[in-house]
Amino acid sequence: MASAKNVLDEGLKLPAVERAGVARELIASLDGPAEEDVDEAWLAEAERRQIDAADDPSAFEDWTDVRARIAERLRAARP
Repeated sequence: MASAKNVLDEGLKLPAVERAGVARELIASLDGPAEEDVDEAWLAEAERRQIDAADDPSAFEDWTDVRARIAERLRAARP
């Protein structure tokens, strides 16, 4: 049986795309089985949000402004 260190060492030699795939699979393995109606619940939530956005588009911010604010917070958080 391979040790975690050996698996990690070998995994770090993979190209970035493959490492990302392995990481995704490992993280997904921690979640356990999906709940039965989770896909339907996410779809209903997305549809609800779409309706809210269509009803009052002024309640949302422009992506350019949001991105700039996030970038500023990240710059401020750097040591």
